[in-house]
Order: sequence, then C-alpha cells, then structure tokens
Amino acid sequence: MDLASLNAFIAIAETGSFSLAGERLHLTQPAISKRIAGLEQQLQVRLFDRLGREINLTEAGRALLPRAYRILGVLDDTRRALSNLSGEVSGRLTLATSHHIGLHRLPPLLRAFTRAHPQVALDIQFLDSEVAYEEVLHGRAELAVITLAPQTREPVRAVGVWDDPLDFVAAPEHPLACLGPVSLADVAGHPAVFPGDNTFTHHIVRRLFEAEGLVPNIGMSTNYLETIKMMVSIGLAWSVLPRTMLDEQVVRLPLAGIQLQRRLGYIRHSERTLSNAAKAFMALLEAQADLAPTESNRLPCTP
Repeated sequence: MDLASLNAFIAIAETGSFSLAGERLHLTQPAISKRIAGLEQQLQVRLFDRLGREINLTEAGRALLPRAYRILGVLDDTRRALSNLSGEVSGRLTLATSHHIGLHRLPPLLRAFTRAHPQVALDIQFLDSEVAYEEVLHGRAELAVITLAPQTREPVRAVGVWDDPLDFVAAPEHPLACLGPVSLADVAGHPAVFPGDNTFTHHIVRRLFEAEGLVPNIGMSTNYLETIKMMVSIGLAWSVLPRTMLDEQVVRLPLAGIQLQRRLGYIRHSERTLSNAAKAFMALLEAQADLAPTESNRLPCTP
C-alpha cells in the first residue's frame, strides 16, 4: 500500500477538502486526486462521497481511517526506534505548543535545548491546546506543551510542569474596578471576553459560574490571550487571564474565596516510540520547578 496515498487520504479525511489537503501536503489538487484514485483502485472501494463541494467518508473510508493511522504510526515508531540505536540526540523533533506557552514559558527552555543539542531540527507548531492534543493523538507531533485538560485518557499521557494561577481582570477605569470587593454575580452582570468554548480554560471558568447558578455574559471570544488582554485593557470587557500576564494595563478584581488555576505541561502518546530528541526535551521540562506566581498590585480606580 502506497504510504503517500495514505497520507493524502488522512489529510482529506481531516480537512474535508481535497484542496486543503493539498495545501497541507504541499501538493496540487490534481496530484491529491490522483493519489486517492490510485488508492481506491488498489483497494477496489470508494473512500469518499463527493456531493458538490462536500466531501464525506464512505463506510469503507471510515473503516480505513483508524487503520491508516496505525500503519503510519508503526512506520514512524520503526524509524525512531532504529534511529535511537545510535544513542545520538539528533534528527527532527516535532513539537506542538499553544501561542501563550510558546511566548511566555518555552523560550528559555528552547534556548537551552538548542544549545545542548544543536543536531536536532526543531519543528515547532503553534496551535490551540485542544488541536495540539489531536496532533499527539494521531502521531503528527511527538510532544505537545499545552494547557492540560482536567482529565487525560490513555493512550495520551499528561505530565504537569507549571501551575498557572488565573485572575479576574478589568481595565483600571472599568466599573468593576471601582466596586472594591466584588462577587461572581457582580461580574456576571458585565460583558466578558473569553477564550473559545472549545478550550480547556473556558470550561474551567464556566464551571465556576455554573456552580453558583450563574451564566457569564460572554460578548466576544478569541483564543489568543494577548488579544483578550488588549480588549480588557481598553475597557471593552472583563476576563480571566494568567497571573503572569498582569501589569499596569489591567487590574486584578478581588473576588473573595475564589482561586482559579490551570495546569500547564506536556503530553505524549504512551504507545508510540519516542525519539532521543523527544526524551531529552522531556527531561528538560521535568527539571523545571513550579514558578512562584507573580502578584499584581491592584491599582486604585481611575475616575
């Protein structure tokens, strides 16, 4: 079975598009179509139903997809296992990470890693944590450094590295910043900007409100925490941000008795062989001690 055709099949199944699959694999759409036609001829089944612009897996396609993942996974495992025999830390390390962690946590680690292991070619993919999880699950990334889900199921294994306290924040001139101590009910009465509802952080905060029988007034959403901070700083809404991001642009809202935090760390596929490069990067991550959170002084309300 042609491995290039299997890669094309997986790309179409995941993107739902021949053209998007071509972009992912750096191929033209006719080249992608030719690979799928050859695979369908070899297997003597139709793998996709094409209804206008909509592409769906057939029953045969749905049966092939998990097997295609396994075939490519075994091949990658074999390559890594043979490469590891030399004992060298070299080759390519595909690492997925969120934008926030990539900006605020990883730079010193990446600097130390590249200096210690110059023969490793780093392929860093900046993705939402939830997307990075899928990249590891399907073998497209060896490791992902992300916001960890409250629960992670095998075959994905999670290892915590940093505690990441979260604070309710608003602009210094926001009405909530002028109230002194505030309650969740006070906060729920004002517009908020949140990460998307598919994110782990969104679920952490929403569960806090649901426990009090409240619904936050989410007027806007974006998965980029730097963009959320900007929206908060100009007074458009309140939000919840990692304490490490607080500065004079936003103020911490004092909600008595509420302590929110998420856990940052890395995930790997427990059934896949790791390269020596991945093992070396894991050791570097595990050597990190939790950093003490940086307290942000609450500024007085600006009239």
